[in-house]
Amino acid sequence: MSYVSSYHHCVFSTKERQPLITPALRQRLWPFLGGIARQNKMKAVEIGGVEDHVHILLSIPSTISIAKALQLLKGGSSKWVHETFPEHRLFGWQEKYGAFSVSVSQWDKIIEYIKNQQEHHRKMTFQEEFLALLKRHRIEYDEGYLWD
Repeated sequence: MSYVSSYHHCVFSTKERQPLITPALRQRLWPFLGGIARQNKMKAVEIGGVEDHVHILLSIPSTISIAKALQLLKGGSSKWVHETFPEHRLFGWQEKYGAFSVSVSQWDKIIEYIKNQQEHHRKMTFQEEFLALLKRHRIEYDEGYLWD
């Protein structure tokens, strides 16, 4: 048996950052994302976000790559939204995402950050927040390819 601690702060937005996640949809979507995680032996420690993006503190087993984990979450939730809510036929996730490794010692800080998204986004846009995360984690990027 292997013992692995692999936690990631995952962030992804709606297609073209459209404000498609209504409060009513959010109430159902966050638990559904948690269910997809559980079905795939992942654990969504905390989920939060606003109308155009989501943050998940996610535990990923060693048998699943980060790319596969995000594909399962995004693909499964998008399909479910289309099947369950015909009024959300325009709903979709942006192809790109951010996944930032998290030390267990930083859990409380990340959980608070995810819980306070509504307050946080009164001061900062998704784009500003995402750029700040990339910089904080020292990830190089080309802004010309960041938002398509």
